[in-house]
Amino acid sequence: MNGPVVVGVDGSASSLAAVEAAALEAERRGTELHLAHALAWPMAPVQPGVPPWDPDGGGLRESLNVRLGEAERRARKAAPHVTITSDVLLGDAAHVLEAESRTASLTVVGDRQAAGLTGRLSAHGRAPLLVVRGRTERQGPVVLADATSANAAEFAFAEAAERGAELLVLRTRADALRRPLTRLRKRYPGVTVQDRRTRRRSGHALVRASDGAQLVVIASRHRALEMAPGSPGRTLVGRAHCPVAVVPARTGRTVRP
Repeated sequence: MNGPVVVGVDGSASSLAAVEAAALEAERRGTELHLAHALAWPMAPVQPGVPPWDPDGGGLRESLNVRLGEAERRARKAAPHVTITSDVLLGDAAHVLEAESRTASLTVVGDRQAAGLTGRLSAHGRAPLLVVRGRTERQGPVVLADATSANAAEFAFAEAAERGAELLVLRTRADALRRPLTRLRKRYPGVTVQDRRTRRRSGHALVRASDGAQLVVIASRHRALEMAPGSPGRTLVGRAHCPVAVVPARTGRTVRP
């Protein structure tokens, strides 16, 4: 999919870090960067003649302009030549980003935003989700945490190839019975692949694997259950030492052509 990279903007330091990472991702993909700011509908009544989306008059508009302006400044500093668009969209952040993900090549959020968004976006989002957290330096391997998902595997191989990184594949005993990743090894001959056996794909094992990595890739196979409290995916997203990519296991294209 050649859609834009979409990033959630809320003015926090976490979202600004996500904007910088998203700008670099848009530059690598040769696509646009879209800044999306969700504006929840006010619950309290507003005075007659006041727009319901702006009950504070010009104050809210000014605040939104400041947030989006700072986000655009950060994005241009990270990737000066990327085309940037922005929107203020009515609705809560999870539903807004879910809708925006339908035409995106990648959706990006910060770690502070992730707690309230990851479950919804993993269950219903159409694009891979990148949660920016921990160390963001491009050093260390890309870790594929689920070799049984074709989409996640292809996404991980593509990322390792573009980053010039080694690919570390975590395998459980059950995974050994699956068809090997022969096709992807042939498609990406420049990627060095290392296998690491693990007893089970627990959240703690995934967090340990993220230490020293530059990206961990997991599949969202069982929809919302993958990100339920206490699940391995939720533990990883909340505690990883590096960014985490959550890739839909069965729907949508997950890599660039």
